[in-house]
Amino acid sequence: MKFAVIVFPGSNCDIDMYHAVRDEVGEDAEYVWHTETSLEGFDAILLPGGFSYGDYLRCGAIAQFSPIMEAVKRAALDGIPILGVCNGFQVLLEAGLLPGAMRRNADLKFICRPQKLNVVNNETPFTSSYTKNEQITIPIAHGEGNYYCDEETLEQLKTQNRILFTYDRNPNGSHQDIAGIMNKQGNVLGMMPHPERAVSSLLGSADGIKLFKSIVQYWRETNVVNA
Repeated sequence: MKFAVIVFPGSNCDIDMYHAVRDEVGEDAEYVWHTETSLEGFDAILLPGGFSYGDYLRCGAIAQFSPIMEAVKRAALDGIPILGVCNGFQVLLEAGLLPGAMRRNADLKFICRPQKLNVVNNETPFTSSYTKNEQITIPIAHGEGNYYCDEETLEQLKTQNRILFTYDRNPNGSHQDIAGIMNKQGNVLGMMPHPERAVSSLLGSADGIKLFKSIVQYWRETNVVNA
């Protein structure tokens, strides 16, 4: 299996993503610069955290216009698993691949610390290695992680079981404690916590590695079925 790690000017978690996939999970990975226009040959796509284009205008607002994003949108339609973390989540929101918007943290302060999460849905390509209602610890590091959506969208997220993670003791004012959501097709996940920073006990938690292993398991099962 081969992962693409998209790199925008200002990305700063791309190396962490690469390390998690290559060194901890044991799968192939390659950096893809934002000016590229094709993602052919990749089996999953990772949009890392950071400050794409300096987060000017809004977080992710400029990155959505990068040439590579058209390829990301095509991959989403083709059912390729796509994970956006922190700034990557914000880019997915700005690109319209996920619903809602991101606001400044409720206390207007940057937060960087380990955070307990609840696994709400473990029946997805991203969470199958977890158990339902499992509580995990994944670091957060953001100033704009206050997820917002209107009530109609929230109802859709709930009824379609698209809320994958919620915060325990909401750190940023996020609507309904939401920490991670999935698209309707089930192949695009955006989350503010950083699973790539929790792939070894040396980092304080290995709870994030299950997310990457879930993607690998999904890919293998899908390809065995289609073989």
